[in-house]
Amino acid sequence: MTHTVNTSWKGDMQFNALVSGHSVTMDASPEFGGQDAGSRPKELLLAAIAGCTGMDVVELLRKMRVDVQEFDLEVKAEVSEGHPKVYTQMHIIYKLKGHNIDSAKVQKAVDMSQEKYCGVSAMLRKAMEITYEIKIL
Repeated sequence: MTHTVNTSWKGDMQFNALVSGHSVTMDASPEFGGQDAGSRPKELLLAAIAGCTGMDVVELLRKMRVDVQEFDLEVKAEVSEGHPKVYTQMHIIYKLKGHNIDSAKVQKAVDMSQEKYCGVSAMLRKAMEITYEIKIL
């Protein structure tokens, strides 16, 4: 299987990518010649890992019959000083709210996502350390 993304330059620093039939706009901040009309490409990696592991956790918790009402993820990444500016480490915070949430089941679901299922985590882990924590609110 091969994934393909087509991306078109829209002028200045703006690009538009077609991803699974959905449009994703990317742009630089004004200080780097952009108009702030879209996401920064590197930050989309943070969104990608959040979406990937989030989908895993939701599916695993459903199977474990954990009643989650709200689920948010916060991803922070440290950027290197020199060029190329790359992420050197990443930290994911899983925030869940619900009724009588079993923390052991949540921990198991998150661990399974990070260690077995999330392909984005697996790829990025080869380039940097990824840590995570769980907050049951």
